[in-house]
Amino acid sequence: MKFQIIFATGNQNKVREAREILDETPFFGGTLVKTMKEVGLSSDPEENGKSFEENALIKARALAALLPKKDQERREFAVRHGFDPDIPIVVLSDDSGLCIDALNGEPGIYSARYMGHDTSYTDKMNAILERMKDVPDERRGAKFAAAIAAVLPDGREYIVRGEMPGRIARKIAGSNGFGYDPFFYLPEYGKTSAEIAPEEKNAISHRGKALRAMFRKLKEL
Repeated sequence: MKFQIIFATGNQNKVREAREILDETPFFGGTLVKTMKEVGLSSDPEENGKSFEENALIKARALAALLPKKDQERREFAVRHGFDPDIPIVVLSDDSGLCIDALNGEPGIYSARYMGHDTSYTDKMNAILERMKDVPDERRGAKFAAAIAAVLPDGREYIVRGEMPGRIARKIAGSNGFGYDPFFYLPEYGKTSAEIAPEEKNAISHRGKALRAMFRKLKEL
């Protein structure tokens, strides 16, 4: 099934990653991906789920509910925003975060909200490093986790999950990534996930794994 995507996010880094992964294979190459802001929609539901999966689905459902349902209105919406009116539009959403073993899984689903939405990630990371200053390397295990939810035009819903294991570094390093990447150490690379090339990160990242799993599921349809 060919499809087009509206991503329930304003984060251009996430959209860029999705576009790069879609372009890896001829079947998905050229798939149109737009953010909700790019199509003039705004959605900010309360993320009151207890897991990444629940929160991803909350966001996808909220955005899908804003799309026109009547055929003529749906076609007009598609044309107005540069979509092909004859190809289904799938709503995607992700919820992701950092889970640190020594902190009992924190910040987890509260990763973006840790210390407040307006707190910079540099401040968040420095606060975590201070909390973990006495934690030895062998107990600094962590993982990034991402859940991707999809809502199809006919109401079908799908959820997949991807994870990237690593550990918390002793200091912040690198500028290629975003969020908590600069202190997330990847032993197999000997670098943080902000120090490796974007294409290397796409190949192993939690979001990359989840997106590939979702795109495979959509292709099966």
